[in-house]
Order: sequence, then structure tokens, then C-alpha cells
Amino acid sequence: MSTMLAARLIEPGKPLRVEEVPIPKPAPDEILLEVHACGLCGTDIHLAIDGDIPVEHTPITLGHEAAGVVAALGNDTKGFTIGDRVALFPAASCGDCPYCRAGRESLCDKSKVYGMARDGALAHYVVAPARCAFVLPREIPFDVAAIATDGVATPFHALRARGQLQKGETVAVVGCGGLGSHAILIAKMMGASTIVAIDTNAPALERAKALGADLAINPAEADASKVIRKTLGISGVDLALEFVGRAETVEITLRCLGKAGRAVLVGVGMDQPKLPRLISFIGREQSVLGSFGMDGADIRDIYELIAQGRLDLSDSVSARYPLARVNEALQHLATKRDGVVRVVVEPKT
Repeated sequence: MSTMLAARLIEPGKPLRVEEVPIPKPAPDEILLEVHACGLCGTDIHLAIDGDIPVEHTPITLGHEAAGVVAALGNDTKGFTIGDRVALFPAASCGDCPYCRAGRESLCDKSKVYGMARDGALAHYVVAPARCAFVLPREIPFDVAAIATDGVATPFHALRARGQLQKGETVAVVGCGGLGSHAILIAKMMGASTIVAIDTNAPALERAKALGADLAINPAEADASKVIRKTLGISGVDLALEFVGRAETVEITLRCLGKAGRAVLVGVGMDQPKLPRLISFIGREQSVLGSFGMDGADIRDIYELIAQGRLDLSDSVSARYPLARVNEALQHLATKRDGVVRVVVEPKT
């Protein structure tokens, strides 16, 4: 067998085309992964439906949340055997730049994101550097392992590495889709005393409360910062996270902060939000932090938490689709149908 099926982006903003392409051959330092599950996320919506995030070239195979089985090894690859269950870091990091050496792979100088700069995992097979692969504990199914690499590791990185959430602190989550839902789940696990969910989508707010949010606010109906102050009796939260990427939601996030509050911005977009008045922002010693993706340590620690039973992601996969229905899967996620959290494509089905 020398060919496989892959979901290819031919033209930004147009449906993906499932077509037959050669099976890639691993370079000396790479593995060939037989893909059992590939998660979809908001970036895939930007690439395949909105067409507002550029890719390095077309056609290109999308998909950056991958888990499966090692099918072949490059000549110089060590630490893996054929048949190993593994998941991939969402980008091929170089392993040698100052950021990689410091364990901050999210900032790698030569990073190549799957589906944006190199062929991704919406296919039967994908090649990846062995250094960017993680052996999976047997307790973790492929679909959960796939979404954990980004959909769970990204909010974990925002809460732990960037926001430095401490037990007993108050947290606001602005945007309660897939990333925000997992942020609520993780903040609860990390010991947040009070969690506020902020979203305009009623099913998302209901899900947020089921996951552990103590207060749910629709900012289209009420000023979130005023509701927080009145309902909780505090000047604002210790940590607020934004998962939307729009100016108005960033500004809501900043207004929710109390003294010494930290805002962690995760949502990516082209908007330019406004800071609060300097006298207020500086006088209260508030901070605004960017959080981009995740590091390898985040993924490894997430898997450990799942294996230990401390983090339950059994309800995180809302739907599973075969590769032939990849465009239907993308529409399911984009329209937020049925209170979707995460959608997974299973190329082997």
C-alpha cells in the first residue's frame, strides 16, 4: 500500500477535499503515525470555513490534534517501537532553539504547525519528529488523547504557566466553548474558590455550570463586572481568561479584574482592544498576559492527571466522524450545534 486518503485544504474558505495522496515516508528522526483520532478546534474553523488565517502553502492536509499508533520509524529514531500508542505535539518544534531547550516549545523559533505549515493528521497517516511524540498511558483512549494535546493542554497552560492560578483564588472564564469548558474543569481541579462563566450562548453557560462554574453571566444581558461585584461581594476576580479573540470580549475580561488581577488572553484574532484608563489599570497593579498554545510538559502532565483519575474528560468528545464526513464535522463544530465541546475525526472508520 503506497497511498492514503487525506482531507486537503485546496482554497482557503472552501470545503476540504478528501483525496488520495502518497503515504509520507518518515525522515531519519521521524515516526510515521497511523492516525486513529484527530480533534478539530477553532483554528480549523478559521482555516477551512472562515479562511481568515493563512497557511504556508496549498494544498495542505489539516489537523493538528493527533493520536494513533506508530506504523514506521526513521533510521535514527530512538525511544519508540512499531505499535506504540502515541499522541503528537500540535506543531513540529525544532528541539534546538533557546525556547525548545528551556521547555517552552510553544515559542519555538522554527515551529511548523500541522495543517498550517506542514501536512497534518486529517489523514490515514502523518509523519512527525519523534521528539514531538508522547507515549500514551493505556488508560487513555485515542479520541481523548487527541483533544488533550490542544483543547485541554491550551487552557491548562493558560491557567498554570501563564496565569499561575493559586488554590483559593477567584477565576472568570470568558468564552465557554471547548477551551473555556476545559478551563472551568481544570480551574476547579486546581482549587479555584469561585469560577465565573461568561458567554452569550445559553447552552454553553448551562454546560459551564454543570462543569463547576458557580456563576454564569450572559454579557449581552448584563454587565459582567457589575454582576460579579454585586453577587460575589468582591471588587473583581484574581484571574480572568479570554478564549474568544475579539476586542469586546477582551475588554470584558479586563473589566472583571480586581486588585492585582491577571488577565490571560488566549483567543487569537486581529482586533485591537482598549486598555482601561491607566489610573485604574496601573493603580490596581493589574496584568495582561498572552498565552499561546502549550508546552510539552503541559501535555505530559495532562495525561498523568487523566491516568490518575483526577481529570475526567469522558464527556469532552461531543461527536465522532469518519474522514469522508470531515466537512460535516467542521460545520458541527462551527455552528456549536447540540452544545458541542469537541469533535473528533477517526480516519480508520
